[in-house]
Amino acid sequence: MIFGTGTDVCDLRRIAATLARKGDRFAEKVLGPGELKVFHFRRAKVEARGLAYLGTRFSAKEAFSKAIGLGLHMPMTWRACEILNHPSGQPYVQLHGELAGWFEARRLRAHVTLSDESDYAVSFVVVETESP
Repeated sequence: MIFGTGTDVCDLRRIAATLARKGDRFAEKVLGPGELKVFHFRRAKVEARGLAYLGTRFSAKEAFSKAIGLGLHMPMTWRACEILNHPSGQPYVQLHGELAGWFEARRLRAHVTLSDESDYAVSFVVVETESP
């Protein structure tokens, strides 16, 4: 059964401007430890790839927060929610701390998809209740 859905469109030019203004502090505020490693790796190879990665993760976390109905209020925090990739490339949601406990207590499961194109990143999240 569907618990909630969320979608978000992110202007990568805004992300670039914020990153230029705040430096890596912005990425460190938004990304969890696993995501931060990927961000630095991709950015070191090609700046635009790092920017797209940060934008898609920002967008997916916004969409996830909408799907669970909390917005960015406790226990939902930027770093407690990571959007990682399976070896196949498929993105998945990895939760930590209080948010993970909140999510598990409700027997929820999340599905996420994301995409980016030159100036924009978009994401869509479906959260469903698990069958007993």
